[in-house]
Amino acid sequence: MNLLIMGPPGAGKGTQAERLVKELNITHISTGDMFRAAIANGTEMGLKAKEYMDKGALVPDEVVIGMVKDRLQEEDCKKGFLLDGFPRTVEQAKALDETLKELNIELDGVINIEVPMEKLMARLTGRRVCKQCGASFHVIFNPPKEEGKCDACGGELYQRSDDNEESVGTRLNAYMEKTQPLIDYYKKQGNLKNINGDQEINKVLEDILAAVK
Repeated sequence: MNLLIMGPPGAGKGTQAERLVKELNITHISTGDMFRAAIANGTEMGLKAKEYMDKGALVPDEVVIGMVKDRLQEEDCKKGFLLDGFPRTVEQAKALDETLKELNIELDGVINIEVPMEKLMARLTGRRVCKQCGASFHVIFNPPKEEGKCDACGGELYQRSDDNEESVGTRLNAYMEKTQPLIDYYKKQGNLKNINGDQEINKVLEDILAAVK
């Protein structure tokens, strides 16, 4: 089964991606991991990407698509894959369609995890991190035994500067703005599966599996 997964920050996309690949026995392709592997292996596309990254420039779409194409032809993708973090724009989605067509691969579904904006805000602004050991807590979902203190080492817990309402709001609005055209694109193609992410983790996974099987 070949799938693509999308979801705003705080929607639990990473958790669901991890569980899905185990459940379906498919390969997880996250763009970050793919970049690191291509650069470490010194592939042609990896070296091209490194050139841009070393200059602090954005890696052009054609290079990213080239890397995705190389990755999809690797042995472990033959059993199926879950694309995570790509495409991010309609242009990239069209280029991906062309690549899949060229490789004679069909995309079985596009999973879009939806969570109301105010719930995402609560999830993302509630994170607290230990200054000493880096352990992560959440004021609602995973509170420490003693407020402001790390369970693991007793260190002081703090809120990261990018976890405040203003920063989180900016991140979420940017995501929604950028991703909506992509959602519309896959909706028109008829393979978009909208999943309610505002429920228990196991229920979200159940709904995804029911939608794609």
